[in-house]
Order: sequence, then C-alpha cells, then structure tokens
Amino acid sequence: MKGYVHSIETLGAVDGPGLRFVIFLQGCPLRCKFCHNPDTWRFDGGEEYTVDEMVKKVLRYRTYIKSGGVTISGGEPLRQAEFVLALTDALQNEGLHVAIDTSGIFCEGIALDAALKADLILLDIKSFDREKAKDLTGFTTDHAWSLLEARQKKNRPVWIRHVMVPGITLIDKKTDGSSFENEEEWRAANAELVDGMRRLNDYSCIERVDLLPFHKMGEFKYEELHFPYELKDVEEPSEEIVEWAEKTIRL
Repeated sequence: MKGYVHSIETLGAVDGPGLRFVIFLQGCPLRCKFCHNPDTWRFDGGEEYTVDEMVKKVLRYRTYIKSGGVTISGGEPLRQAEFVLALTDALQNEGLHVAIDTSGIFCEGIALDAALKADLILLDIKSFDREKAKDLTGFTTDHAWSLLEARQKKNRPVWIRHVMVPGITLIDKKTDGSSFENEEEWRAANAELVDGMRRLNDYSCIERVDLLPFHKMGEFKYEELHFPYELKDVEEPSEEIVEWAEKTIRL
C-alpha cells in the first residue's frame, strides 16, 4: 500500500485542532480558480510512502502533536482512498487524532469509509450555489452535501471551510462599483452566503465554520506552471467586509 505525497508540514496550526502533522497528498480532479496549490493537481508525481513509512515519520513528532494530531490534506486526499483509510487506521491505533481535509468529491465506497473513520472532517464547500460552484471548480457541491449528510447520520464532527472570493462567492461592492454604506445593504446583496450559513445550522455535527478570505499567495505557482490565473484582477476582501461575513456564522 503506497501513497503519493506532495509535501509535509510537520507543525501546522491551521488545519484542525492543536498542532498537527499535515500530509498533503498528490492529485486533485477539481480546478478551483482560487486554489493556492495548483502544483498538487497532477495525479502523477509526488514522493512514494508506504503506510508504515509514513506512520514512522509522524511518530517522530508525537511529543509536539499530542495536543492536536494528523491532518491528511491535498490535493484531494480521498482520491487515494485506500491509502488514506489504511493510514487513518494505523494512526488511530497509535492514539493519534486524524482529520481529513476534503471537498467530498469522492464520497462513495472506500472513500466514504475513510471519511467516516476520520475523527474530524474539514469539509470545503466551494459555493452555496451548485452551478456557481461548477463554474468555479469544475464540479457542483452535491458531493460535499452528501458527505455532510453521511457524517450527520453517524454523529461525526465536521468543520466547514468556505473561501470568500470577491465577485463570486462574496459580493463586496455594489453593482456600480461603489462600496456598501452599511452591513444591512451588504447582507441583502449576499443572500446566497446568508442562506448558506442558515442551511448549515441544520447540521448538529458541524462544530465550526471558517470563512476564509481569498488571497493571492499562490499566484506565482500559476506562472511557474504556465497555467492561466483567472483571478489576477480580483482584490482581497477588506477587513470590514470579512467582519460582516463572519457575523453571518452566528445567524
């Protein structure tokens, strides 16, 4: 049993609770326009690891990650479902907390088994409009909601992640290009986001929702890979707009 690993972060602080050993697997079928790791898209490449090799590597950091655990990310980790399931089982047998960061694009068979076995799922919902998600990533978000339903039925915890892209998943300006005068105006223009937060309230398995502001830290990778970067003219959202958006989580 081998997995193909793009990279490793030994002490990650933003990919689940506590300090975490984060494993980024190679390969992803989605083509998110805001992706900051397009170098993970290819299904070939990456460094080969057996489950045992990876567990041994993780255990070197047990002292540091005992407050957190291990997060298996990507790319799309559940594309390598058999490896992820076996690795999750082995890490849990060592007493480690395992999170999987996924879009839910693979949510049947062994991939679903792995997703249900994980102690925590970090679920990326790309858009609260299924057709907008398709334009943004190449796929609708039906699979994400299916995985969320599956975790709900098993009462297994989920953290939601949603990237706020100005002009696409976040409306940060009026149609004439001017700024909103107040939060009420902004909220009316962002009914899609507001309704999405309310929909999430129906799921008791959701422990946390992270609204992540769009950023351009991965733009240089598109240039290096000779990939078109469609969001080069999109500006990062202002602090005020981000604050207004974060208030919707508490609706």
